Amino acid sequence: MASATMDRSELSSRIIPVMSLSEATSPLTRPDTALDALSSPAHRAAARFRVSGNAIVTGGAGDLGFAACRALLDHGLSGLVIFDLDPISGAARVAQLQDEYAATVPAEMISFARVNVTDAADVADNVGRVADKLGSVDVLLAFAGVASCAHALELPALEWRRVFDINTTGSFLCAQAVAKVQAERVKKPASIVLVSSISGHAVNFPQPQAAYNASKAAVRAMARSLAAEWARYGVRVNTISPGYMDTILNEGDGLKVARDTWCERNPMGRMGVPEELCGAVVLLASRAAGYMTGADIVIDGGQTLF
Repeated sequence: MASATMDRSELSSRIIPVMSLSEATSPLTRPDTALDALSSPAHRAAARFRVSGNAIVTGGAGDLGFAACRALLDHGLSGLVIFDLDPISGAARVAQLQDEYAATVPAEMISFARVNVTDAADVADNVGRVADKLGSVDVLLAFAGVASCAHALELPALEWRRVFDINTTGSFLCAQAVAKVQAERVKKPASIVLVSSISGHAVNFPQPQAAYNASKAAVRAMARSLAAEWARYGVRVNTISPGYMDTILNEGDGLKVARDTWCERNPMGRMGVPEELCGAVVLLASRAAGYMTGADIVIDGGQTLF
């Protein structure tokens, strides 16, 4: 695309960047054959879904992000930093995890950082601090996001931009910072999991939420582009698309009509619970998904079938 200051006569002299792909011999993208050396079926099964290294989970103080934190620690994660804006909830979640995993993970390896995901400098600084302290950022889960319901005819431009800034730009800034650390400083592979939504696949009903839907569709498209660009660094980028989840965000009498509608239109007749996202999270963060990048996993009880 031409810049705002480029004269139209200069368009034919542009030189655009060219994407580079990996090669089969690259140590960053070649198959992991370590499982072949394990003779015990039980050891192979455990190693296949083992999560190694350290993770950042944005929005980790929320119900969905916290469930994912526990799942990663269950499967062998060595270090964890929760990025969130709520220091009270964040500290409480960290204390709970430190207590629950005291036998396997030192308390100092689980911590909280107050981070504004829409602030590029804040994100980059904090990702750098995590890499300095833990040595690497092997997994990023981007749960930080905001919901927004409004009739499109009445939707202010400021609200549209706010939703995109948090959901889409925030996810990009976190992914970019982690990819730069792994590719340029650590020089190790990483798994980035961005959280899209069924709202990026189909129009929700009955609530109007054009800004949210568009922001989550953009997350899916963005993840595919990043997966193509960053494969040569060993950085895999995938998305999960949750359906309606039974969390505090979907509680209250004011949402009863919507909740009833969601359940009536779902083949399984219900909403999901946070734990039901964890299998996909562990898969994408583990060696089991070593050949998966640019993929999207829908976890919605069949909501998008209709």
